[in-house]
Amino acid sequence: MTSLTAANIAFAQTYPGESGRRQPVHVVYGGGHLFKAETCVKLGEIARRAFAEYAPTPKALSEAVPMPAHLAETVHARVAEKLGREAVEDYRVDFEDGYGVRADEVEDADCDRAAREMANGMAGGTLSPFCGVRIKALSEESAPRGFRTLERFLTELLRYSGGELPANFAVTLPKITVPEQVSALIEALEKFPGVNVELMMETPQMLMRLPEFVDAARGRCVGVHFGPYDYTSSIGITAAQQSLLHPACDFARSMMQVMLAGRGLALSDGPTTLLPIAPHRGAPLSAAQQHENSAVVHRAWKLHYENIRHDLYRGFYQGWDLHPAQLPARYAALYAFFLEGVNAAADRLKNFIASAAQATRIGDVFDDAATGQGLLNYFLRAVSCGAIPEADIPALTGLTIAQLRSGSFGEILKGA
Repeated sequence: MTSLTAANIAFAQTYPGESGRRQPVHVVYGGGHLFKAETCVKLGEIARRAFAEYAPTPKALSEAVPMPAHLAETVHARVAEKLGREAVEDYRVDFEDGYGVRADEVEDADCDRAAREMANGMAGGTLSPFCGVRIKALSEESAPRGFRTLERFLTELLRYSGGELPANFAVTLPKITVPEQVSALIEALEKFPGVNVELMMETPQMLMRLPEFVDAARGRCVGVHFGPYDYTSSIGITAAQQSLLHPACDFARSMMQVMLAGRGLALSDGPTTLLPIAPHRGAPLSAAQQHENSAVVHRAWKLHYENIRHDLYRGFYQGWDLHPAQLPARYAALYAFFLEGVNAAADRLKNFIASAAQATRIGDVFDDAATGQGLLNYFLRAVSCGAIPEADIPALTGLTIAQLRSGSFGEILKGA
């Protein structure tokens, strides 16, 4: 074996590329004291009501968010279908910021109850496809409580579920400053095989040494989530200037992409903090109150939509939602993003494959192998998030869904 061959094999083993694991498009966080087995079902109901009330028609949706008017009918229909079928893709039972600091006996009781509720959700089929728990940071001050919640929650969950974990379960660790905190989490999880972890990137100390932190998870890390508000606070940005669009956040996200490229990790952005909560409740409402409600919800939707589009443009395909009424804007942004260029992308992909992955030109657009892979990734993401139905792929691209999911031009061309 040559030294070059050995180096290539070592690289492939260390950086295996995409894991093939579905990446949810979002994650919803909710306080551990509030979680119930039916929580995700009820969140879906709230999302559907908000969509029906504030975007009852395609025209109303296109006026609420800055999407191309010609896509409104398709996007509206697909958002309605998604909200009816699977509104919440990922849910995190939160014992950190969404829960706060409470007496130990109170958090113990909430932890045990939430674990039993998750087990009930498993039995009843009411959990989201991805789920998990976030514990408190493992800093010197809060580590004892974080470990206590971790062990209680997992022990109670496994006891009530008959030793089974929910599908795609993960423990999320926040406010990490040194790799030893990740190592300590993994050591605590030794008695719980099969539990994956997500790391939150919220500090400059972690950003500059990201691979070390991921390596400390010893293969259990499945995702890294960006915490924009803790991060910007830690580098001295004032509250008035904190936003997902701040240049410091773009820098951090780009660093995450570069330093973790090829590891098959799911990267996620943080939340839009302006919530679509109507100020007037109850009935009957005056015309002025109804108008104000719509204006408030649409303003929050527009900001959320723009933040998501900003992420998508930069290659971040997952983010946080803090309220179920944000979900219509989440899915509208995703679907519009992928549908805007679907026909041009399909033509380019078909031409590229027909030319046996050689450099090609359509009109004034030149494609080589790198952009060809980008086209394949485009359709993989579009199908995964629901923007394009699987059934449409053969007519659009000339590929079977199995070929598309291979993610490899080499495999596709072998069967051509």
